[in-house]
Amino acid sequence: MTAAYINRIATAVPSHDVHKPFLGFARLLLGASEHGGERFERMAKMAGIAHRYSCIDPAGGFYALGRFPSTAERMRAFDTHAPNLAAETVGRLNLGAERDRITHVLITCCTGFSAPGLDFALIERCGLPSAVERIMIGFMGCHAAINALKLARHIVRSEPASRVLILNLELCTLHLRETTDLEEMLSFLLFADGCAACLVSAEPDGFAIDSFRAVLVPETKQLITWHIRDGGFEMTLSSRVPGVIRRALKARAEEILSGVPTASIDLWAVHPGGTSVIDAVQRAFDVEPAALSASRDVLRRFGNMSSATVMFVLDAMLRSSVARAAGCAMSFGPGMIAETMMFRGGC
Repeated sequence: MTAAYINRIATAVPSHDVHKPFLGFARLLLGASEHGGERFERMAKMAGIAHRYSCIDPAGGFYALGRFPSTAERMRAFDTHAPNLAAETVGRLNLGAERDRITHVLITCCTGFSAPGLDFALIERCGLPSAVERIMIGFMGCHAAINALKLARHIVRSEPASRVLILNLELCTLHLRETTDLEEMLSFLLFADGCAACLVSAEPDGFAIDSFRAVLVPETKQLITWHIRDGGFEMTLSSRVPGVIRRALKARAEEILSGVPTASIDLWAVHPGGTSVIDAVQRAFDVEPAALSASRDVLRRFGNMSSATVMFVLDAMLRSSVARAAGCAMSFGPGMIAETMMFRGGC
């Protein structure tokens, strides 16, 4: 059976660092609450985030107190900014003449939609073949990149000449809400904009994709939700999520790792959904803190960029991977579900 490989990865973020401006915004809204402001300050210090980037200039008036944008206004902003970030990211793959050999384009996004969409924008802006096959993987949340890699592997194994371009683009900051609800504000503390692109083919270069496993946790669908409303996309992110992740992964560890001993895993590409999520994975598999340093570094430098985030972690590992390294990647999202992938580095 033909093997599939992640040959290379490129990443990009918008130019506006909004983490500090957001903290000021949150303090303004929560300052009048009796205890909310104090708890937010504690959580902000514990978040492990130094920078988050947005396509929106915080000084540009897009978010004005008393007049936050409608869903239509947010989607117009998506139509303006998303194609530029997508083209910049794909450009960093340095495809050159390879662009003529791209057979499939897979796109994951849950933060904006339009038609014609990002697939057509990439064909036009990046000079891809007009006959390329296009697939949109929408509204799956943070675990969508693993699902895209799963689909790319199926394509390459069934059609070995295929060269699959995957784009993971999320503009999470388009969905900030004017709220004094502490739980909502704490979820906004995590999310940011970012984009990743990768090339998957049968050429034995990069990370070899070995296997996938989905871990669906029963009776937890209310813990992570994502709905389109009049004032943007509204997210629910329960504080119970890290505990559920820890218990589910611990119970299914042998199945996820395909029988490979935990000690034999060299690379842990964990979606940094927050420090508590990273800690939950560390405890579930009983690994040293250093094993998840790449995830913590991505969280610190970029925040949570939904589906793009785990690809930022894989990119860092691909650039520094040791020969024959064994790896496990995982992301979490609505369902509630953990999508996991076993891979090998140093190919």
